[in-house]
Amino acid sequence: MHYVLLGIAIISEVFASSMLKASNGLKKVIPSLGVGIGYIVAFYALSLTLKSIPLGVAYAIWSGVGTALTALVGIVIYKEKLTTNKALGLILIIGGVILLNVEGSH
Repeated sequence: MHYVLLGIAIISEVFASSMLKASNGLKKVIPSLGVGIGYIVAFYALSLTLKSIPLGVAYAIWSGVGTALTALVGIVIYKEKLTTNKALGLILIIGGVILLNVEGSH
């Protein structure tokens, strides 16, 4: 269950970050509400996750996967370019999350 909550935290954070772009500097009401709701859900779910997953592992997964997914949203939805450096960075982030997860399980 704790990884389900972490997944909810990640998806909510990615949603909120994506809504930041759509909000036009928090000038559009509906996307701005999405920002607030998304971050509230994300931090609440993350706080519940921390009851059973160590802080360093949970935060590394949350921030790393969230960063990678947010970059993918930028590429797919906002038509940002996938450069070699961006692809390499995403691979390194995912690799780091995997390493921390393996370390956290020992």
